[in-house]
Amino acid sequence: MTEITRPTLIIDKEVCLQNIERMVKKAEKYKLRLRPHFKTHQAAKVGEWFKRFGINQITVSSVLMAEYFASNEWNDITLAFPLNVLEISRINRLAATIKLNVLVENKEAAEVLANKATNKIGVYLKIDTGYNRTGIPAGRTGRIDSILDILRKNSKLTFKGFLTHTGHTYTALSTNEIFSSHFDALLKLKKLKNRYHKNYPGMELSMGDTPSASICGNFDGIDEIRPGNFVFYDLMQHNLGVCEISDIAVRVVCPVVAKHVSRNEIVIYGGAIHFSKDTLQNTDGKQLYGRIVIRNGEEKVLLDTKNYLSRLSQEHGILKVTPNHFKQINVGDLVEIIPVHSCLTANMMGHMITTDGELIEMMPKY
Repeated sequence: MTEITRPTLIIDKEVCLQNIERMVKKAEKYKLRLRPHFKTHQAAKVGEWFKRFGINQITVSSVLMAEYFASNEWNDITLAFPLNVLEISRINRLAATIKLNVLVENKEAAEVLANKATNKIGVYLKIDTGYNRTGIPAGRTGRIDSILDILRKNSKLTFKGFLTHTGHTYTALSTNEIFSSHFDALLKLKKLKNRYHKNYPGMELSMGDTPSASICGNFDGIDEIRPGNFVFYDLMQHNLGVCEISDIAVRVVCPVVAKHVSRNEIVIYGGAIHFSKDTLQNTDGKQLYGRIVIRNGEEKVLLDTKNYLSRLSQEHGILKVTPNHFKQINVGDLVEIIPVHSCLTANMMGHMITTDGELIEMMPKY
């Protein structure tokens, strides 16, 4: 890594491939369609790795991302973000060239779609199963009925079914809490399917979150899963008990620029603009922004949680380390930081390099 001179996102391709293969086999075992979310890696090259395993349907989080992957030969895309009515013209253009699914959660968006959709578009209704971010509460069947009535006005729109993101699994305090949240969401979706499948016999249920997709074993009635973070994993997933450290495929390699012996602190070139500001609670009760990996000869060593990325400003990162490791790390060294949240870190960095030295560009942000 001697050629690295500034904060650089490194990904282990082999670990990524192993993670993809594991999730593909999980989907096959439970007879699920795997429609992975590509907002984690946002890179056409990484997308090609999924095609090795037969993946041909994907999820994205913006019209821009859908356009980017459509231009890279993905032609079956679910835009898993509430419909932005201001982008209806771009959505129509996209739907003219690919099989596109969108999300609706309110009558206002349904009306715009019904009045202005000019090409075939699949429509999922976004259901809130407990995350309390977006979506129709699962029990609000009156609202669901009124939206479906609106969508029926345009023959180019097809109701595909109900979709949820069980995002509260990411804040679970135990794996049992993940199981509980997943099962609760499962029951809510199945209840909706029982109510609506007679009038919409082809409707499906779609769930998407990495924690439950990784460790849960009950997907009864579910047709599709949409995890994304699993391709890289991160400290957040490890903290939840969802993956091993060895499953985390990303590191941010940062130069050491200063040392302060009075505080046992080391300054790295690598701040919030590289990592974001997601944190976990460390074993000492303080905020942890990342864990440290250093070289010991030819061996890489993951330091214990007494040594960690403790503070971030815009470009600066502060490592809190023990006296012994303070002596081992010198100005001009490179240290590896395992990020708390790989999706945001990858988005902040904009490009990555594989452990084999291949540069991978991510989608433009404008």
